[in-house]
Amino acid sequence: MRLSFLDKMACPFDKLDLSIKIFKQEQDEITEGILTCAHCQRYYPIVHGIPIMSPDEYREIKLELPLLEKWGERLMVEEGKMVLRLAE
Repeated sequence: MRLSFLDKMACPFDKLDLSIKIFKQEQDEITEGILTCAHCQRYYPIVHGIPIMSPDEYREIKLELPLLEKWGERLMVEEGKMVLRLAE
């Protein structure tokens, strides 16, 4: 995903801006990272340059856990939605 795409992206649930935490970048291409929505606290991983923005009910937690652990993030499920608890 190109960093310039962030200006055009919004949270699919509340349509607000997303923040990004980049873990791996090659020139102007983000290959690993996490997009987060400050309003609803949802997160969307970027894997192999592709942002995964599926609805919560279609996401596979067991597939995302290894990436989150690799990046040092903690996953929580709150009120049926998948959110991150960032390191303090």
